[in-house]
Amino acid sequence: MAAAQGRFSDGADGTDTAETVSVPPAFQEAVDALRSARLRVEMEIDPAKPPKRLAPYAYALEAAVVENDNDLADGRLVLLHDPAGQDAWQGTFRLVTLVRAELEPEMAADPLLPEVCWSWLTGALQGRGLSCGEASGTVTRAGSHYFGGLAERRPATQIEIRASWTPREGRGGVPDTASHLAAWCDLLCQIAGLPPVDPLDTTVVSLPQRRPQTP
Repeated sequence: MAAAQGRFSDGADGTDTAETVSVPPAFQEAVDALRSARLRVEMEIDPAKPPKRLAPYAYALEAAVVENDNDLADGRLVLLHDPAGQDAWQGTFRLVTLVRAELEPEMAADPLLPEVCWSWLTGALQGRGLSCGEASGTVTRAGSHYFGGLAERRPATQIEIRASWTPREGRGGVPDTASHLAAWCDLLCQIAGLPPVDPLDTTVVSLPQRRPQTP
């Protein structure tokens, strides 16, 4: 798919190790690929502080889908690396994600929504030709109703996807992290209600555009 360059900020490096500390070449190559990935123009990505103690090495990104100065969806992607491997991963790398977006109430009421959202994640990976193992996660929807001084705001429903998977390791034991990041951004754009870049792709079902929130 034709991709435009998303915006990366010049913030912190997003790793859990200082630049002066030696890191495994495989991890450094995987991180460099994330930093150089070409993404849709609607994506804005910032390095973030990764969680500690999940793996010896970690790199994290936070992203938002922005259109007309409106944040339509946001998420966090963490790359973990343990050179010794972990039994639960069945590999030496692991990707962990959190994705969130607000939905129209009628869409959120669909009883099949959790299954559909999970299929968007697996479909985004398959659409990029990526294979992974030990995938797991949850899909949660929560509704908010406003009262008192906020009573004029319409009810809001948020969908949240938490997931992790083990990317297939390629040459030199390094996964194609750039493609996994692109697939993750595809998921973010889809949950935000944006159409796929390829207008001929009829296999993708997009959410309706969300109306602006009333203050």
